[in-house]
Amino acid sequence: MQKYVCEICGYVYDPAEGDPDGGIAAGTKFEDIPEDWVCPVCGAGKDSFVPEG
Repeated sequence: MQKYVCEICGYVYDPAEGDPDGGIAAGTKFEDIPEDWVCPVCGAGKDSFVPEG
């Protein structure tokens, strides 16, 4: 699955790992994350992420 990187801090969202601390289960595609989810490192919005690679 496609990983996404935060343009602000460089955090990488990996769908295989999800964001357990943010309530996102492993295996959740980036597209399926709620729009109000924020980067767990810097708090940037979902719109600050771009596909990695």
